[in-house]
Amino acid sequence: MQHERAGNPAGFEDLVDVARLVTAYYALRPDLDDPGQRVTFGTSGHRGSSLATAFNDDHIAATSQAICEYRAGQGIDGPLFLGADTHALSEPARVTALEVFAANEVTVLIDDADGYTPTPAVSHAILAHNRGRTTGLADGVVVTPSHNPPADGGFKYNRPAAARPPPTPPPGSRTGPTRSSGAA
Repeated sequence: MQHERAGNPAGFEDLVDVARLVTAYYALRPDLDDPGQRVTFGTSGHRGSSLATAFNDDHIAATSQAICEYRAGQGIDGPLFLGADTHALSEPARVTALEVFAANEVTVLIDDADGYTPTPAVSHAILAHNRGRTTGLADGVVVTPSHNPPADGGFKYNRPAAARPPPTPPPGSRTGPTRSSGAA
């Protein structure tokens, strides 16, 4: 069934204040005693809004560091493909991730024109790179909240098989829906 608003322009109530979202991404710090402000993993990653202190610089730095530690523990030493979409929080999260990956000496491959990357393109790049390999395997991250509201950000990790993340999230994280959207 098609939604009644499908194909119509966005209404005023759908618009987000991009400057406010980005400012909150960098300025607000999560309260670790508030479960709604912790990193949470739903379907393939973490999602939330910077306005709810559920998707901020600290979240992405910690998640990126956990990915680096997971890669090291699993012997994943090939490139990490990094893609991002047009959501307001995607670019700040991509920059945070790049900083952490660089500090951990992870080789990161991005679009050669520094453009937006559809989620399937990252999965395809991982699978194509890994085809026939047993060493130097690649993995990837897609910075997108997918179908979640425009005020949300999202950060999805793809293992070398371009599948969902391992059944056990990185240490110190929690599983479940994000506070801002109620679904992950």
